[in-house]
Amino acid sequence: MEKDRRNHMKNLCSQLNSLVPQDPSSYPRAVPDQIGDATNYIRQLQENVENLRQTRDELQGGGGSSGSGGGYSTNSPVQIEVNENGSALEVTLVTGLECQFVFTEAIRILHEENAEVVNASYSVAENIVFHTIHAQLGEAASSNAVARITQRLKNFEL
Repeated sequence: MEKDRRNHMKNLCSQLNSLVPQDPSSYPRAVPDQIGDATNYIRQLQENVENLRQTRDELQGGGGSSGSGGGYSTNSPVQIEVNENGSALEVTLVTGLECQFVFTEAIRILHEENAEVVNASYSVAENIVFHTIHAQLGEAASSNAVARITQRLKNFEL
């Protein structure tokens, strides 16, 4: 019975160790070290979850300051932020579930202004949708393309 118990504990430790990210260059570690690594990893994940909860609450208007681009309130049905870095654009759209057309319109506007969409992603938190669009201005884009794109996108905030 003792041998079975030890084999069972060894299997459980092995399963636990397989769930913890490992450094591929690390050597085999003793079981107490593996358990310590797993404990530290779980604590790190708990801290990450708590930080993400706080961020979610701030974004949903549960607190925090809404300085320049800091937080998003849910008063306006659509909020848009455009950040430029050279010829790269990052467009952030915050909409309700009922305003999904704004995303397709933003893509259309970027295309019309000769900006190539490189990446687009979204996430949903309760009834708020956060879209992020990364675009690259083409060579055919005019010098005031960013201002024009920003103005056209801001029309949806009204």
